Order: sequence, then structure tokens, then C-alpha cells
Amino acid sequence: MPQQLDVVELLKQQHARIRTLLDEVANSKGGERTAAFRELIHLLAVHETAEEEVVHPFARRNIDGGEQVVKERIQEEEKAKEILSGLEDLDVDSAEFLDRFATLRQDVLAHAKAEEEYEFAHFRAAADRGKLENLARAVHAAEALAPTRPHPGTDTALKNVATGPVASVIDRTRDVVRKAMGKP
Repeated sequence: MPQQLDVVELLKQQHARIRTLLDEVANSKGGERTAAFRELIHLLAVHETAEEEVVHPFARRNIDGGEQVVKERIQEEEKAKEILSGLEDLDVDSAEFLDRFATLRQDVLAHAKAEEEYEFAHFRAAADRGKLENLARAVHAAEALAPTRPHPGTDTALKNVATGPVASVIDRTRDVVRKAMGKP
């Protein structure tokens, strides 16, 4: 039986997928770009929600300077959510979309690098493998219930608990309707 991923391995795999999707959006056009962008939006939304609910609280409690590290990551996440919200209704082939997307891409790449360097790199010293595997399971659970679109202002576990369920239902309904209409 394969070994369970720990939270660091899981999040780094997701970061790799996010980098791939950023490249796909940047290097494609039309329907391919739209599909890659929709997948990117979904992955970023559930990934950030899980980090806000599971990863950041662990970092605050267990790594040196955790509160400041998390504060900086949340500021980066909020900036990305704002940009993503503004991109959703734009034509993916428009100059405005491409300009804003270039900024988002740069910000998301810098954010992922900072998370890996300043947050995740300290997890193995703070907890044993079993605890990190449990955190990975918690991340999966949080992602299963997370909204599928960015919601600026939901930058903490408490705010996610308060608004997440409603946003998740609305987002998932919107996803089903979009799919039923043949839209990516």
C-alpha cells in the first residue's frame, strides 16, 4: 500500500499543478485557455481555503514567528483573490485579461515560493510524520467543502466557517449550471 502523503508533499504537489495551469493559461487561447483558467480558479480557491483553515493555524502555533509568516501569506492570498475576482468576467483573449493575468501569475508564483520557504519548510521540525499525514487528511476534507471561486475577505478559518458553506453551495450550483450549458 502506498504511503500517505504528508501535508508538505501534498501542498507542494498542488503548487506544481498551479504552476502548470498558470503556464497553460499564459500559453493557450480560446477554449483551451478558458478551461485551464477555470481549473486554475477552482484549484486556487480550494487550496487557499484549506490553507486558511488547516495550514495557517498549524503554522501560527508551531513555527517560530508563525504569526508574522502567516500574516504575510494571507496578505498575498487576499491580493490574488482580488485579482482573480476581477478576471472571472473578462474575455480570456482580451488584452486586459492578459495584463491582469500576468500580474496574478507573478504574484501567485512568489506566494507559493514564500509558503514553501517560510512556512512549509519548518513543518517537519514542528511535527512528526503522523501529524503531517493527519494535516494532509484535514486539507483534503477542507477542500471537499471549500468554495470553488475566490472570495476576498475570507482570509481566516473563522471567516471561512461563517461564509464558506453558503459560498460553496452558490459556487457549486454555478459550476453545475455552467457545465449544463456546455461552458467550461
